Amino acid sequence: MAPDAPPAAAAAASAGASASASVSDDFYLRYYVGHVGKFGHEFLEFEFRPDGKLRYANNSNYKNDSMIRKEGWFAAAPLRMYRNSNTSTLPVHVGPALMKELKRIIVESSVMKEDDAEWPMPNVVGRQELEIVLGNEHISFTTSKIGSLIDVNESKDPEGLKVFYYLIQDIKCLVFSLISLHFKVWKALREIAFEA
Repeated sequence: MAPDAPPAAAAAASAGASASASVSDDFYLRYYVGHVGKFGHEFLEFEFRPDGKLRYANNSNYKNDSMIRKEGWFAAAPLRMYRNSNTSTLPVHVGPALMKELKRIIVESSVMKEDDAEWPMPNVVGRQELEIVLGNEHISFTTSKIGSLIDVNESKDPEGLKVFYYLIQDIKCLVFSLISLHFKVWKALREIAFEA
């Protein structure tokens, strides 16, 4: 997924270029967590792009699992795509309310005010990355993989890392719910198509 992902500078430039126009709608979010171990490079990555596209990748080589990739666009009328689609996978579609809710979650978390200077550096256990462009603000955090709140409380900046930790939990729950719903809807639509 990384080769197609826009670099941080491009996302920031995109936000900066439109700053003179109306930056209140500029939004980009990318999250990555992964490590390299005895099963190779295992990771979870997702991003919400400025054009409304959701990209998701989950790579696990445990017991020879294969990579799961999903892409989609946020559309006001998702059923139109379902009727016209004859591909083997369908994009994840939700309305603009989800983007608004995601922005609200980020703003209320106050993560845009945090600094990762005192957070644990990535190590052999793994790394996490969070990049957000929200309006004319751009943040990029990198830290080690967090196993539990014990790791957070033992860090040099437990309050800041706690904000990061809880935000990531909320966003992951949202993304996993969307992907799960996608699989259920796609299965139901395929069953309907085969009955017709």
